[in-house]
Amino acid sequence: MARRGPDPLIQEALRLAAIAQPAVAYVGAASGDDAVFRIMIARLLRKAGAGDVQLAPLCGSRTDPRKAMRIIEGCHIVFMSGGDVEAGMKVLSEKGMIDFLRNQYRKGKPFFGISAGSIMLAKNWVRWSNPQVDSSAELFPCLGIAQVYCDTHDEGNGWEELHVLARLIPAGSVSYGIRSGTALAAYPDGSVCALGGEVHCFTRKGEIVTQIKNLTPS
Repeated sequence: MARRGPDPLIQEALRLAAIAQPAVAYVGAASGDDAVFRIMIARLLRKAGAGDVQLAPLCGSRTDPRKAMRIIEGCHIVFMSGGDVEAGMKVLSEKGMIDFLRNQYRKGKPFFGISAGSIMLAKNWVRWSNPQVDSSAELFPCLGIAQVYCDTHDEGNGWEELHVLARLIPAGSVSYGIRSGTALAAYPDGSVCALGGEVHCFTRKGEIVTQIKNLTPS
């Protein structure tokens, strides 16, 4: 069933801008700047209280990294779209956006994302050099704006890819499974909190990945 009112998680994210009707820069690298997806998300953002929602163009014929940078510099908050994590990071790398985005965050610009966009804001994600061989899994870097490891809305599959990630990162690290309808807020001091419901937490001891106490909203 479609949500009638504004999404409370988006409203919570927009509050990070600390201004009414914040201007949002939409980074659609993970979805190839797909227009249909962008229009749908822009409606949700505005319904939740956003002001102007402007594409920072990085894909296809509309590619313009300098324009994208100007839009991001001029916005109050940056939104990272869903799609494909590895493809999105490749676009950001090829367009020279990674250090720029990290510097924007260091200067105080808040970021938020959904699905693949959330993972792109984290430290690392996982890929397979040979999809037919489990042991070919390897880490690749994401933006590291949020100093966490996470996956999103894969609770129905038992967080399979998150378990693979957990086996590749340092033992004792926590991996977060952000369930559908929930969010994870990560702050510059390294603290995190769950929003909208419990976030699943996992850690590895030796070769065994186990679920630990869920992170609950405060």
